[in-house]
Amino acid sequence: MANHTLEGNRVETIPRQLVSQRALIGAVEGTLADFLACQIAALDAVDPALGGFARTARDLVMAGGKRIRPTFAYWGWRGVAGSAEPVEQVLPALGALELMHTFALVHDDLMDGSATRRGRPTAHRLFAAHHGTRFGDSAAILVGDLCLVWADQLLARTPLSPSVLLEVRGRYDRMRIEAIAGQYLDVLGETDPRSWSVERALLVARHKTASYTVQWPLGFGLALAGGDSRLEEAFRTYGLAVGEAFQLRDDLLGVYGDPAVTGKPAADDLRTGKPTTLMMLAQQMASEAQLAELAAPIAPGASVASVASISSEDGATTGLAGAVNPAEGSGELNPYARRARLIAETGAPARVEEMIRARVDEGVAALADAPIRPDARAALTELATTATQRPA
Repeated sequence: MANHTLEGNRVETIPRQLVSQRALIGAVEGTLADFLACQIAALDAVDPALGGFARTARDLVMAGGKRIRPTFAYWGWRGVAGSAEPVEQVLPALGALELMHTFALVHDDLMDGSATRRGRPTAHRLFAAHHGTRFGDSAAILVGDLCLVWADQLLARTPLSPSVLLEVRGRYDRMRIEAIAGQYLDVLGETDPRSWSVERALLVARHKTASYTVQWPLGFGLALAGGDSRLEEAFRTYGLAVGEAFQLRDDLLGVYGDPAVTGKPAADDLRTGKPTTLMMLAQQMASEAQLAELAAPIAPGASVASVASISSEDGATTGLAGAVNPAEGSGELNPYARRARLIAETGAPARVEEMIRARVDEGVAALADAPIRPDARAALTELATTATQRPA
């Protein structure tokens, strides 16, 4: 493709070799925009309703996000690829990871009944606004399916030798299978959270998030470069450790995140009763009285209102979405805020923070002696922190 991308209303040149994070994201989004324009035109020619359907899918793909999976894949590739290798040749493969990610998000939001994503209505809510809930749910499933097919199509446009393509496809397929397996376990856990455990919550984190956010994108990028057996173990260790830390941060944000920053509904994990590592640790560390209160269901329809903060016993302050519910009296905590404070009082959030730090240290240490290009080592070391200390 041409050595440029659209960013806003201007054209920005993209370096052919090492690119900044900002330019890399611009390049991936430019690749996606070009590809999706062709797909929309093809469906528009069949029926205008299909064109509108495809435009909704495009808008979900292009609605921002951290683009973290293409970023890890890029540095997996750049860690081996020489400085003369142009980034354009791998852009279709990097873009395919974002299409796969959109598939996962759309289906995950539907399963969780989430109202917003990235500060906008979720796919099923968008469609339901026009033709009702059943139509919205059905259309969201189809949007997710379409994005997964598009991911395959875009990946196929990457100029690779047959042997390299075979290895890349193998890792891509493994990544998809593990993400779906992790999602199933996540849904299963919500059916009987009391039978879950910290160990099983971490198993979900490894499959649902770590493997398809960090581990396999890194390995995918390594395969794009033709592979290097000396890096396999280092990337696996780094990917699992940093990927788990990424999910552990999500666990904290799912209870204490500010929806104005996360773009997701407040206290969503408390609403769905998701048995995250945070929740399982809280149960494990709770006193008998605390455990009884944690086991009590939150009344259906309890609201989550403004943003405040909850202080744990050790003095640490955790932001909480939804601390005040005027219906219960000014200054009183609503049921979600009371539950979040209780979790903080068990010490579970502080323990999760310790687990995040330990995993980041483990991941960075795995790269110390790995035969990787210095710029890639530096970038991945920085990413280990920025991906796990984020506010959204």
